[in-house]
Amino acid sequence: MTIIDTRTPDPKRLISGATGDWEVIVGLEVHAQVTSEAKLFSGASTSFGAAPNANVSLVDAAMPGMLPVINEECVRQAIRTGLGLQAQINHRSIFDRKNYFYPDLPQGYQISQFKQPIVGEGTVTISVGPDRQGQFEDIDVGIERLHLEQDAGKSIHDQHPTMSYVDLNRSGVALMEIVSKPDMRSADEAKAYVTKLRTIVRYLGTCDGNMDEGSMRADVNVSVRPAGSKEFGTRCEIKNVNSIRFVGQAIDYEARRQIALIEDGGTVEQETRLFDPVKGETRSMRSKEEAHDYRYFPDPDLLPLEFDQAYVDALAANLPELPDAKKTRLVESLGLSVYDASILVSEKAIADYFEQVASGRDGKAAANWVINDLLGALNKAGKDIDDAPVSPQQLGAIIDLIKEGTISGKIAKDLFEIVWNEGGEPRDIVEARGMKQVTDTGAIEKAVDDVIAANPDKVAQALAKPTLAGWFVGQVMKATGGKANPQAVNDLVKARLGIE
Repeated sequence: MTIIDTRTPDPKRLISGATGDWEVIVGLEVHAQVTSEAKLFSGASTSFGAAPNANVSLVDAAMPGMLPVINEECVRQAIRTGLGLQAQINHRSIFDRKNYFYPDLPQGYQISQFKQPIVGEGTVTISVGPDRQGQFEDIDVGIERLHLEQDAGKSIHDQHPTMSYVDLNRSGVALMEIVSKPDMRSADEAKAYVTKLRTIVRYLGTCDGNMDEGSMRADVNVSVRPAGSKEFGTRCEIKNVNSIRFVGQAIDYEARRQIALIEDGGTVEQETRLFDPVKGETRSMRSKEEAHDYRYFPDPDLLPLEFDQAYVDALAANLPELPDAKKTRLVESLGLSVYDASILVSEKAIADYFEQVASGRDGKAAANWVINDLLGALNKAGKDIDDAPVSPQQLGAIIDLIKEGTISGKIAKDLFEIVWNEGGEPRDIVEARGMKQVTDTGAIEKAVDDVIAANPDKVAQALAKPTLAGWFVGQVMKATGGKANPQAVNDLVKARLGIE
Protein backbone atom coordinates (compact mmCIF):
# COMPACT_ATOMS: atom_id res chain seq x y z
CA MET A 1 0.00 0.00 0.00
CA THR A 2 1.34 3.44 -0.96
CA ILE A 3 1.10 6.03 1.82
CA ILE A 4 0.41 9.59 0.68
CA ASP A 5 1.42 12.65 2.73
CA THR A 6 -0.28 15.90 1.67
CA ARG A 7 1.61 18.37 3.87
CA THR A 8 3.83 21.03 2.33
CA PRO A 9 7.52 20.54 3.22
CA ASP A 10 9.19 23.18 5.39
CA PRO A 11 12.10 24.77 3.45
CA LYS A 12 14.05 25.22 6.72
CA ARG A 13 14.16 21.45 7.23
CA LEU A 14 15.16 20.33 3.74
CA ILE A 15 18.55 18.71 3.09
CA SER A 16 20.49 19.77 -0.01
CA GLY A 17 21.76 16.99 -2.24
CA ALA A 18 23.59 16.87 -5.55
CA THR A 19 20.34 16.69 -7.52
CA GLY A 20 18.14 18.94 -5.41
CA ASP A 21 16.50 19.27 -2.02
CA TRP A 22 15.34 16.30 0.03
CA GLU A 23 12.93 15.88 2.91
CA VAL A 24 13.65 13.48 5.76
CA ILE A 25 10.78 11.56 7.37
CA VAL A 26 11.23 10.28 10.92
CA GLY A 27 9.12 8.04 13.12
CA LEU A 28 10.19 6.70 16.50
CA GLU A 29 9.45 3.61 18.57
CA VAL A 30 10.50 4.46 22.12
CA HIS A 31 10.86 1.64 24.65
CA ALA A 32 10.33 2.92 28.19
CA GLN A 33 10.86 0.61 31.14
CA VAL A 34 7.87 0.75 33.46
CA THR A 35 8.60 1.94 36.97
CA SER A 36 7.50 -0.99 39.12
CA GLU A 37 8.95 -3.20 41.86
CA ALA A 38 8.32 -6.40 39.92
CA LYS A 39 8.37 -7.58 36.32
CA LEU A 40 5.39 -7.65 33.96
CA PHE A 41 4.43 -11.31 34.48
CA SER A 42 6.46 -12.39 37.51
CA GLY A 43 7.39 -11.22 41.00
CA ALA A 44 11.12 -10.96 40.24
CA SER A 45 12.83 -7.68 41.13
CA THR A 46 13.48 -4.98 38.53
CA SER A 47 16.40 -3.40 40.45
CA PHE A 48 19.24 -2.11 38.26
CA GLY A 49 22.82 -3.26 38.76
CA ALA A 50 22.16 -6.64 40.39
CA ALA A 51 24.59 -9.51 39.83
CA PRO A 52 23.99 -11.37 36.54
CA ASN A 53 20.92 -13.63 36.69
CA ALA A 54 20.09 -12.56 40.26
CA ASN A 55 16.65 -11.16 39.35
CA VAL A 56 15.26 -14.19 37.54
CA SER A 57 12.16 -16.17 38.45
CA LEU A 58 11.11 -19.54 37.05
CA VAL A 59 8.66 -17.65 34.80
CA ASP A 60 11.43 -15.41 33.43
CA ALA A 61 13.60 -18.45 32.74
CA ALA A 62 10.69 -20.17 30.91
CA MET A 63 10.77 -23.27 33.06
CA PRO A 64 8.17 -25.90 32.01
CA GLY A 65 4.72 -25.36 33.47
CA MET A 66 5.36 -21.77 34.59
CA LEU A 67 2.50 -19.41 33.69
CA PRO A 68 2.54 -15.60 33.43
CA VAL A 69 0.42 -13.49 35.80
CA ILE A 70 -0.15 -9.83 34.92
CA ASN A 71 1.32 -7.19 37.27
CA GLU A 72 -1.50 -4.68 37.82
CA GLU A 73 0.94 -1.88 38.70
CA CYS A 74 2.37 -2.08 35.17
CA VAL A 75 -1.15 -1.78 33.77
CA ARG A 76 -1.80 1.31 35.91
CA GLN A 77 1.45 2.88 34.80
CA ALA A 78 0.66 2.28 31.12
CA ILE A 79 -2.77 3.87 31.50
CA ARG A 80 -1.31 6.87 33.35
CA THR A 81 1.25 7.30 30.56
CA GLY A 82 -1.49 7.12 27.93
CA LEU A 83 -3.42 9.83 29.76
CA GLY A 84 -0.27 11.97 29.84
CA LEU A 85 0.03 11.53 26.06
CA GLN A 86 -3.59 12.69 25.58
CA ALA A 87 -4.25 9.29 24.08
CA GLN A 88 -7.21 6.95 23.73
CA ILE A 89 -7.30 4.37 26.52
CA ASN A 90 -8.59 1.02 25.28
CA HIS A 91 -10.74 -0.77 27.86
CA ARG A 92 -9.97 -4.12 26.27
CA SER A 93 -6.56 -5.22 24.99
CA ILE A 94 -4.94 -8.51 24.05
CA PHE A 95 -1.50 -9.93 24.81
CA ASP A 96 0.08 -11.72 21.85
CA ARG A 97 3.06 -13.95 21.32
CA LYS A 98 5.69 -12.44 19.03
CA ASN A 99 7.72 -15.42 17.88
CA TYR A 100 11.43 -15.22 17.17
CA PHE A 101 14.54 -16.99 18.37
CA TYR A 102 17.26 -15.22 20.29
CA PRO A 103 19.58 -16.68 22.95
CA ASP A 104 18.46 -14.22 25.64
CA LEU A 105 14.74 -14.86 25.01
CA PRO A 106 14.21 -18.12 26.95
CA GLN A 107 10.58 -18.70 25.87
CA GLY A 108 11.38 -18.43 22.18
CA TYR A 109 8.73 -15.72 21.95
CA GLN A 110 8.05 -12.30 23.46
CA ILE A 111 4.72 -11.51 25.12
CA SER A 112 3.64 -8.23 23.54
CA GLN A 113 0.54 -6.53 22.14
CA PHE A 114 -0.12 -6.31 18.43
CA LYS A 115 -3.57 -5.54 17.00
CA GLN A 116 -5.25 -4.52 20.27
CA PRO A 117 -2.90 -2.40 22.43
CA ILE A 118 -3.76 -0.90 25.80
CA VAL A 119 -3.36 2.69 24.51
CA GLY A 120 -4.36 4.06 21.11
CA GLU A 121 -3.79 7.33 19.29
CA GLY A 122 -2.59 10.47 21.09
CA THR A 123 -0.57 13.66 20.63
CA VAL A 124 2.67 15.10 21.97
CA THR A 125 3.39 18.79 21.35
CA ILE A 126 7.07 19.63 20.96
CA SER A 127 8.80 23.01 20.75
CA VAL A 128 11.64 23.46 18.26
CA GLY A 129 13.93 26.49 18.42
CA PRO A 130 14.64 29.17 19.22
CA ASP A 131 15.27 30.65 15.77
CA ARG A 132 17.29 33.81 15.10
CA GLN A 133 14.39 35.91 16.36
CA GLY A 134 14.21 33.89 19.58
CA GLN A 135 10.90 32.29 18.57
CA PHE A 136 9.87 28.68 19.20
CA GLU A 137 7.75 26.60 16.84
CA ASP A 138 5.21 24.21 18.35
CA ILE A 139 4.69 20.97 16.40
CA ASP A 140 2.19 18.21 17.14
CA VAL A 141 3.58 14.70 16.82
CA GLY A 142 0.96 11.98 16.59
CA ILE A 143 1.14 8.89 18.79
CA GLU A 144 0.08 5.75 16.94
CA ARG A 145 -0.11 3.49 20.00
CA LEU A 146 1.38 2.47 23.33
CA HIS A 147 1.55 -1.20 24.11
CA LEU A 148 2.92 -3.26 26.97
CA GLU A 149 5.50 -5.96 26.37
CA GLN A 150 8.22 -7.84 28.19
CA ASP A 151 11.90 -7.09 27.65
CA ALA A 152 14.45 -9.70 26.59
CA GLY A 153 17.63 -10.52 28.46
CA LYS A 154 21.11 -9.43 27.50
CA SER A 155 23.83 -11.27 25.60
CA ILE A 156 27.38 -10.47 26.74
CA HIS A 157 30.11 -11.07 24.17
CA ASP A 158 33.26 -9.64 25.78
CA GLN A 159 33.72 -11.92 28.81
CA HIS A 160 35.15 -14.96 27.02
CA PRO A 161 37.22 -15.41 23.82
CA THR A 162 34.96 -18.09 22.30
CA MET A 163 31.65 -18.00 24.17
CA SER A 164 28.87 -15.50 24.85
CA TYR A 165 27.15 -15.23 28.24
CA VAL A 166 23.48 -14.53 28.85
CA ASP A 167 22.14 -12.31 31.68
CA LEU A 168 18.38 -12.70 32.18
CA ASN A 169 17.93 -9.93 34.75
CA ARG A 170 16.05 -7.82 32.20
CA SER A 171 14.07 -10.76 30.85
CA GLY A 172 10.42 -10.10 31.61
CA VAL A 173 10.87 -6.47 32.69
CA ALA A 174 7.82 -4.44 31.65
CA LEU A 175 8.26 -2.07 28.72
CA MET A 176 5.94 0.49 27.23
CA GLU A 177 6.58 0.73 23.49
CA ILE A 178 5.43 4.19 22.42
CA VAL A 179 5.09 4.36 18.64
CA SER A 180 4.91 7.75 16.95
CA LYS A 181 3.44 8.55 13.59
CA PRO A 182 5.97 9.58 10.89
CA ASP A 183 5.39 13.25 11.71
CA MET A 184 8.96 14.46 12.33
CA ARG A 185 10.96 16.13 9.60
CA SER A 186 14.40 16.70 11.13
CA ALA A 187 16.87 15.42 13.68
CA ASP A 188 16.07 18.41 15.89
CA GLU A 189 12.37 17.52 15.92
CA ALA A 190 13.16 13.92 16.84
CA LYS A 191 15.47 15.01 19.65
CA ALA A 192 12.81 17.40 20.95
CA TYR A 193 10.24 14.59 20.81
CA VAL A 194 12.36 12.13 22.82
CA THR A 195 13.21 14.89 25.29
CA LYS A 196 9.53 15.75 25.73
CA LEU A 197 8.53 12.10 26.05
CA ARG A 198 11.17 11.54 28.72
CA THR A 199 10.00 14.65 30.58
CA ILE A 200 6.38 13.45 30.55
CA VAL A 201 7.13 9.95 31.89
CA ARG A 202 9.40 11.40 34.56
CA TYR A 203 6.68 13.82 35.70
CA LEU A 204 4.25 10.91 35.81
CA GLY A 205 6.72 8.62 37.56
CA THR A 206 6.00 5.85 35.04
CA CYS A 207 9.62 5.54 33.81
CA ASP A 208 12.86 6.98 35.19
CA GLY A 209 14.03 7.88 31.66
CA ASN A 210 17.64 6.89 32.37
CA MET A 211 18.85 6.16 28.86
CA ASP A 212 22.37 5.31 30.02
CA GLU A 213 20.91 2.44 32.08
CA GLY A 214 18.80 1.20 29.17
CA SER A 215 15.47 2.05 30.79
CA MET A 216 14.61 4.24 27.81
CA ARG A 217 15.83 3.68 24.28
CA ALA A 218 14.61 4.40 20.78
CA ASP A 219 14.26 2.59 17.48
CA VAL A 220 14.55 5.30 14.83
CA ASN A 221 12.81 4.92 11.46
CA VAL A 222 14.26 7.13 8.72
CA SER A 223 13.34 7.62 5.07
CA VAL A 224 13.92 10.40 2.53
CA ARG A 225 12.04 11.74 -0.48
CA PRO A 226 12.56 14.55 -3.00
CA ALA A 227 11.13 17.85 -1.81
CA GLY A 228 7.54 18.12 -2.99
CA SER A 229 7.00 14.37 -3.30
CA LYS A 230 3.87 13.07 -1.55
CA GLU A 231 4.92 9.41 -1.26
CA PHE A 232 7.05 8.17 1.60
CA GLY A 233 10.37 6.60 0.69
CA THR A 234 11.66 3.21 1.85
CA ARG A 235 12.54 3.39 5.52
CA CYS A 236 15.36 1.90 7.52
CA GLU A 237 15.11 1.24 11.24
CA ILE A 238 18.04 2.06 13.51
CA LYS A 239 17.75 -0.12 16.63
CA ASN A 240 18.31 0.64 20.30
CA VAL A 241 19.70 4.17 20.24
CA ASN A 242 20.36 5.05 23.87
CA SER A 243 20.90 8.81 23.99
CA ILE A 244 19.12 11.85 22.64
CA ARG A 245 22.33 13.14 21.09
CA PHE A 246 22.86 9.81 19.30
CA VAL A 247 19.26 9.93 17.99
CA GLY A 248 20.10 13.20 16.23
CA GLN A 249 23.43 11.94 14.90
CA ALA A 250 21.91 8.69 13.63
CA ILE A 251 19.16 10.53 11.73
CA ASP A 252 21.58 13.00 10.14
CA TYR A 253 23.92 10.24 9.00
CA GLU A 254 21.22 7.87 7.79
CA ALA A 255 19.36 10.58 5.85
CA ARG A 256 22.52 11.61 4.01
CA ARG A 257 23.44 7.97 3.37
CA GLN A 258 20.08 7.31 1.75
CA ILE A 259 20.22 10.53 -0.31
CA ALA A 260 23.71 9.70 -1.61
CA LEU A 261 22.61 6.14 -2.43
CA ILE A 262 19.56 7.29 -4.41
CA GLU A 263 21.46 10.07 -6.23
CA ASP A 264 24.09 7.51 -7.28
CA GLY A 265 21.36 5.45 -8.94
CA GLY A 266 20.86 2.93 -6.16
CA THR A 267 17.78 2.04 -4.13
CA VAL A 268 17.21 1.99 -0.40
CA GLU A 269 16.52 -1.49 0.95
CA GLN A 270 14.24 -1.80 3.96
CA GLU A 271 16.49 -3.10 6.72
CA THR A 272 17.42 -2.88 10.37
CA ARG A 273 20.62 -0.98 11.13
CA LEU A 274 22.74 -0.17 14.18
CA PHE A 275 24.30 3.18 15.08
CA ASP A 276 28.00 3.26 15.94
CA PRO A 277 28.49 6.31 18.19
CA VAL A 278 32.28 6.09 17.93
CA LYS A 279 32.30 6.34 14.14
CA GLY A 280 29.08 8.37 13.99
CA GLU A 281 27.57 6.11 11.35
CA THR A 282 24.92 3.45 10.87
CA ARG A 283 25.65 -0.05 9.58
CA SER A 284 23.48 -2.87 8.34
CA MET A 285 22.28 -5.43 10.90
CA ARG A 286 19.65 -7.53 9.11
CA SER A 287 16.82 -7.25 6.60
CA LYS A 288 13.74 -5.67 8.16
CA GLU A 289 11.20 -8.13 9.47
CA GLU A 290 7.50 -7.66 8.79
CA ALA A 291 4.64 -8.46 11.16
CA HIS A 292 3.93 -11.79 9.47
CA ASP A 293 7.51 -12.89 10.08
CA TYR A 294 6.82 -12.94 13.82
CA ARG A 295 3.68 -15.15 13.50
CA TYR A 296 1.71 -13.16 16.07
CA PHE A 297 -1.17 -14.91 17.81
CA PRO A 298 -3.03 -14.26 21.11
CA ASP A 299 -1.16 -15.69 24.09
CA PRO A 300 -3.24 -18.70 25.26
CA ASP A 301 -1.98 -18.30 28.85
CA LEU A 302 -3.37 -14.78 29.29
CA LEU A 303 -6.98 -13.62 29.24
CA PRO A 304 -7.85 -10.33 27.51
CA LEU A 305 -7.03 -7.34 29.72
CA GLU A 306 -10.25 -5.51 30.57
CA PHE A 307 -11.16 -2.57 32.83
CA ASP A 308 -13.90 0.07 32.91
CA GLN A 309 -13.93 3.85 32.59
CA ALA A 310 -14.23 4.29 36.35
CA TYR A 311 -10.81 2.61 36.69
CA VAL A 312 -9.33 5.08 34.18
CA ASP A 313 -11.04 8.07 35.80
CA ALA A 314 -9.61 7.18 39.21
CA LEU A 315 -6.09 7.18 37.76
CA ALA A 316 -6.72 10.41 35.83
CA ALA A 317 -7.89 12.17 39.00
CA ASN A 318 -4.50 11.65 40.61
CA LEU A 319 -2.21 12.66 37.75
CA PRO A 320 0.37 15.34 38.59
CA GLU A 321 0.56 18.67 36.79
CA LEU A 322 2.33 17.89 33.51
CA PRO A 323 5.01 20.06 31.86
CA ASP A 324 2.80 21.86 29.32
CA ALA A 325 0.24 22.82 31.96
CA LYS A 326 2.98 23.88 34.37
CA LYS A 327 4.66 26.02 31.71
CA THR A 328 1.38 27.78 30.94
CA ARG A 329 0.79 28.44 34.62
CA LEU A 330 4.28 29.88 35.17
CA VAL A 331 3.85 32.21 32.20
CA GLU A 332 0.36 33.36 33.14
CA SER A 333 0.63 33.56 36.93
CA LEU A 334 4.27 34.61 37.40
CA GLY A 335 4.79 36.58 34.19
CA LEU A 336 7.74 34.47 33.07
CA SER A 337 8.80 34.36 29.44
CA VAL A 338 7.98 31.21 27.48
CA TYR A 339 11.71 30.58 27.13
CA ASP A 340 12.37 30.77 30.88
CA ALA A 341 9.31 28.70 31.72
CA SER A 342 10.40 26.05 29.19
CA ILE A 343 13.77 25.71 30.89
CA LEU A 344 12.23 25.49 34.35
CA VAL A 345 9.76 22.73 33.42
CA SER A 346 12.25 20.72 31.34
CA GLU A 347 12.96 18.47 34.32
CA LYS A 348 10.56 17.79 37.16
CA ALA A 349 13.36 18.19 39.72
CA ILE A 350 14.20 21.65 38.34
CA ALA A 351 10.54 22.68 38.38
CA ASP A 352 10.13 21.47 41.96
CA TYR A 353 13.29 23.35 43.03
CA PHE A 354 12.12 26.56 41.36
CA GLU A 355 8.65 26.42 42.88
CA GLN A 356 10.16 26.15 46.36
CA VAL A 357 12.38 29.18 45.68
CA ALA A 358 9.55 31.20 44.13
CA SER A 359 7.01 30.46 46.89
CA GLY A 360 6.06 33.82 48.42
CA ARG A 361 8.70 35.66 46.36
CA ASP A 362 8.97 37.50 43.06
CA GLY A 363 8.76 34.82 40.37
CA LYS A 364 10.95 36.61 37.85
CA ALA A 365 13.73 37.15 40.39
CA ALA A 366 13.54 33.51 41.43
CA ALA A 367 13.64 32.39 37.78
CA ASN A 368 16.71 34.54 37.05
CA TRP A 369 18.60 33.09 40.00
CA VAL A 370 17.64 29.50 39.28
CA ILE A 371 18.33 29.66 35.53
CA ASN A 372 21.37 31.92 35.37
CA ASP A 373 23.16 31.31 38.65
CA LEU A 374 22.15 27.89 39.91
CA LEU A 375 21.80 26.00 36.61
CA GLY A 376 24.85 27.81 35.23
CA ALA A 377 26.93 26.71 38.21
CA LEU A 378 25.58 23.16 38.02
CA ASN A 379 26.41 22.93 34.32
CA LYS A 380 29.93 24.21 34.94
CA ALA A 381 30.45 21.73 37.77
CA GLY A 382 28.90 18.83 35.87
CA LYS A 383 26.26 18.30 38.57
CA ASP A 384 22.56 17.52 38.46
CA ILE A 385 19.89 19.54 40.25
CA ASP A 386 19.57 16.75 42.83
CA ASP A 387 23.22 17.32 43.79
CA ALA A 388 22.98 21.12 44.04
CA PRO A 389 25.11 22.40 46.96
CA VAL A 390 22.67 25.32 47.40
CA SER A 391 19.22 24.31 48.64
CA PRO A 392 15.99 26.07 47.61
CA GLN A 393 15.77 27.48 51.13
CA GLN A 394 19.30 28.92 50.94
CA LEU A 395 18.72 30.48 47.52
CA GLY A 396 15.39 31.87 48.69
CA ALA A 397 17.15 33.46 51.70
CA ILE A 398 19.64 35.18 49.37
CA ILE A 399 16.77 36.64 47.33
CA ASP A 400 15.08 37.81 50.54
CA LEU A 401 18.27 39.60 51.65
CA ILE A 402 18.38 41.47 48.32
CA LYS A 403 14.72 42.50 48.57
CA GLU A 404 15.22 43.73 52.15
CA GLY A 405 18.13 45.88 51.01
CA THR A 406 20.47 44.05 53.37
CA ILE A 407 22.79 43.11 50.50
CA SER A 408 23.26 44.36 46.96
CA GLY A 409 23.08 42.25 43.82
CA LYS A 410 26.86 42.14 43.65
CA ILE A 411 27.18 41.04 47.27
CA ALA A 412 24.50 38.40 46.57
CA LYS A 413 26.71 36.89 43.86
CA ASP A 414 29.59 36.64 46.34
CA LEU A 415 27.26 35.19 48.96
CA PHE A 416 26.02 32.56 46.51
CA GLU A 417 29.62 31.47 45.88
CA ILE A 418 30.25 31.15 49.62
CA VAL A 419 27.11 29.08 50.18
CA TRP A 420 27.93 26.94 47.11
CA ASN A 421 31.46 26.18 48.31
CA GLU A 422 31.10 26.23 52.09
CA GLY A 423 27.41 25.89 52.92
CA GLY A 424 25.79 27.73 55.80
CA GLU A 425 22.80 29.97 56.43
CA PRO A 426 23.02 33.06 54.17
CA ARG A 427 21.75 35.48 56.80
CA ASP A 428 24.30 34.24 59.35
CA ILE A 429 27.11 34.50 56.78
CA VAL A 430 26.21 38.13 56.01
CA GLU A 431 26.30 39.00 59.72
CA ALA A 432 29.50 37.12 60.49
CA ARG A 433 31.45 38.46 57.52
CA GLY A 434 30.18 42.03 57.55
CA MET A 435 28.66 41.76 54.09
CA LYS A 436 25.73 44.13 54.62
CA GLN A 437 25.52 46.86 52.03
CA VAL A 438 26.21 50.43 53.11
CA THR A 439 22.99 52.44 53.36
CA ASP A 440 24.45 55.29 55.45
CA THR A 441 23.82 58.33 53.23
CA GLY A 442 26.71 60.24 54.78
CA ALA A 443 29.23 57.51 53.99
CA ILE A 444 27.93 57.17 50.44
CA GLU A 445 28.00 60.96 49.92
CA LYS A 446 31.64 61.07 51.00
CA ALA A 447 32.57 58.29 48.57
CA VAL A 448 30.74 60.07 45.74
CA ASP A 449 32.38 63.40 46.52
CA ASP A 450 35.83 61.81 46.63
CA VAL A 451 35.41 60.17 43.22
CA ILE A 452 34.05 63.36 41.62
CA ALA A 453 36.86 65.46 43.10
CA ALA A 454 39.51 63.06 41.81
CA ASN A 455 38.17 63.01 38.24
CA PRO A 456 37.36 66.54 36.99
CA ASP A 457 37.89 65.50 33.36
CA LYS A 458 35.25 62.78 33.68
CA VAL A 459 32.88 65.30 35.24
CA ALA A 460 33.11 67.48 32.13
CA GLN A 461 32.49 64.46 29.90
CA ALA A 462 29.50 63.37 31.96
CA LEU A 463 27.98 66.85 31.77
CA ALA A 464 28.28 66.67 27.98
CA LYS A 465 27.09 63.07 27.83
CA PRO A 466 24.89 62.15 30.85
CA THR A 467 25.10 58.40 30.20
CA LEU A 468 28.71 58.52 31.42
CA ALA A 469 27.37 59.02 34.94
CA GLY A 470 27.43 55.25 35.15
CA TRP A 471 31.23 55.37 35.25
CA PHE A 472 31.07 57.30 38.53
CA VAL A 473 28.60 54.78 39.96
CA GLY A 474 31.02 51.99 39.14
CA GLN A 475 33.94 53.80 40.76
CA VAL A 476 31.97 54.46 43.95
CA MET A 477 30.88 50.84 44.14
CA LYS A 478 34.50 49.82 43.70
CA ALA A 479 35.65 52.23 46.39
CA THR A 480 33.09 50.84 48.85
CA GLY A 481 33.91 47.22 48.09
CA GLY A 482 30.57 46.75 46.39
CA LYS A 483 28.72 47.36 49.66
CA ALA A 484 27.11 50.69 48.85
CA ASN A 485 23.46 50.62 47.90
CA PRO A 486 23.58 50.90 44.06
CA GLN A 487 20.35 52.92 43.78
CA ALA A 488 21.50 55.37 46.45
CA VAL A 489 24.85 55.78 44.68
CA ASN A 490 23.15 56.35 41.34
CA ASP A 491 20.81 58.99 42.80
CA LEU A 492 23.63 60.84 44.60
CA VAL A 493 25.95 60.84 41.55
CA LYS A 494 23.21 62.38 39.40
CA ALA A 495 22.39 64.91 42.11
CA ARG A 496 26.03 65.96 42.53
CA LEU A 497 26.56 66.25 38.76
CA GLY A 498 23.23 67.98 38.21
CA ILE A 499 22.10 65.31 35.75
CA GLU A 500 18.44 64.40 35.41
